[in-house]
Amino acid sequence: MNYEIKHQDKFRFIEEGEGEPLVLLHGLFGALSNFMDLIEYFKHHYKVVVPMLPLFDLDILHTSVSGLEKYVHKFIETRNYQNINLLGNSLGGHVALVHILKHPERIKSLILTGSSGLFENGMGDTYPKRGDYEYIRKKTELTFFDPKMATKELVDEVYDIVNVRLKVIKIIALAKSAIRNNLGEEISQIKQPTLLIWGNNDTITPPFVGREFNRLIPNSELHFIDKCGHAPMMEVPEEFNVILHKFLKKLNEPAAVA
Repeated sequence: MNYEIKHQDKFRFIEEGEGEPLVLLHGLFGALSNFMDLIEYFKHHYKVVVPMLPLFDLDILHTSVSGLEKYVHKFIETRNYQNINLLGNSLGGHVALVHILKHPERIKSLILTGSSGLFENGMGDTYPKRGDYEYIRKKTELTFFDPKMATKELVDEVYDIVNVRLKVIKIIALAKSAIRNNLGEEISQIKQPTLLIWGNNDTITPPFVGREFNRLIPNSELHFIDKCGHAPMMEVPEEFNVILHKFLKKLNEPAAVA
């Protein structure tokens, strides 16, 4: 699928469909391909927006969860989106959490899948010597329940990133920032309806992380998907889309009169 990448000020983004905004925030090795099935399905019901997060474009001081949150905040203000359904996977979920805590006013609902913010197993503390393709392939496979999901294209994408020294430095900076920026009890302040979709076989943010988010966020519901790892919207898109669509439709139903 080729989507038109739009430009406004310093922002690059995709915007498909009409209606209430469904804003998608990708993770550390995230790319548009992560959200392909989601965009295709929801563009018929919502305005689906994917900002390209500047993972490698911020100066090293601002290469952090809060630096990315500031970027998302400015993007939302520039585009003047209202009533946003904000969805984040992995690091994108962490950025969404920081954003909703700082700027709840435009956010209608929060959707987290495999989100960091409480606990995550990173890519590991050590990075291989550049050029170790096999190591990168194995690490990429860990994202999924089914290792075949780590296609050659996906592994190549990650491999290309970790072969650029400055990009590796920025990835490590972001990963360390995510671990330092642990939100804990703070997230119990979130008032918006929250949907948590977790892979039962997620080894990066294991199922107990989903349960902890569910315990801490007052108005939240948790769904587990079997035979699924850290990126449910990629690995089991049909099931993911059904759960998400049901949740979003419920938000727009008038409250039953007692």
